[in-house]
Amino acid sequence: MKKKKNKVLITGALGQDGVILSKILLKKKFKVFGIIKKKRYKNKIKGIKYLVSNLSKIKETRKLLFEIKPDYIVHLGSENPSYLEKNKKKLIFNNRNKMNSLNLIDSIISNKLKTIFIFGNSSQIFEKKYYQVNEKSKIIIKDSYTKFRIDILKVLKDLKKKKNFKFINLILFNHDSIYRNKKFLFPRVIKAIKNEDIKFINEIYKENIYGDFSHAEDICNGIYLLIKKNIITDNIILSSKKLTSVNKIIYQLLNKKLKSKLINKKNVNKKNINLIGDNSFAKKILGWKIKKNISIATKEILRNLS
Repeated sequence: MKKKKNKVLITGALGQDGVILSKILLKKKFKVFGIIKKKRYKNKIKGIKYLVSNLSKIKETRKLLFEIKPDYIVHLGSENPSYLEKNKKKLIFNNRNKMNSLNLIDSIISNKLKTIFIFGNSSQIFEKKYYQVNEKSKIIIKDSYTKFRIDILKVLKDLKKKKNFKFINLILFNHDSIYRNKKFLFPRVIKAIKNEDIKFINEIYKENIYGDFSHAEDICNGIYLLIKKNIITDNIILSSKKLTSVNKIIYQLLNKKLKSKLINKKNVNKKNINLIGDNSFAKKILGWKIKKNISIATKEILRNLS
């Protein structure tokens, strides 16, 4: 008898993580469905069944899940409005993110599905008084973006108690690849390097940013292992567990001409250090190994722009 393929539904299927995870799951013989906003996209992957759906419409979402009956939903489709200037626009984005998440959760329950809900969360939910955080570290609402994420987490924990709802709160630290949205830090820096925009490069260099950065392929391999090993855990961090200097990455990518135009180190700000995520738990329960790093990712992004 032919073994039944596990079905995985990915929201944000054509975002960075959605694309990479889809490719991994397809290679590993999973049946993959991807939710997208509109029909016409250039970078669709052959073998993935894409579905145009508006998750803010509850009836549409319920019908979609009833028809697919996914074993897993990997909810990566929330929009990050951090680059938007107006607070009202940010609030609109995050209200929509919350509605979409709640509708997916409701649709699992109303259809009486045994779907495991993997909620793609953000390291921004942690309180910044720590240097390194783990799954037990304190979380705090800072803005509408973190409020939506923490509100959904509260809903999930409550449903676990009342209805034995199965979920995983997947806390992701910064990660990049050639599929990364161009509005984020490293793609912008790399574009500036390609265009020899030394003014922008020096603006970032002056900030002296340090953070926990990974290659997106490593992060998505961690998500795949969660699905493959059928591990259910309330919280899990996927991160590099390393503090990386953005300035060091910039310096590695610059040619001699641009290196000579970097601002004097005396004019660089004091270290702007962001949180590090402790990935020990993920490594222990998943047997997860980091095979790449942010330096490799940035070099790949630069080559992809050439």
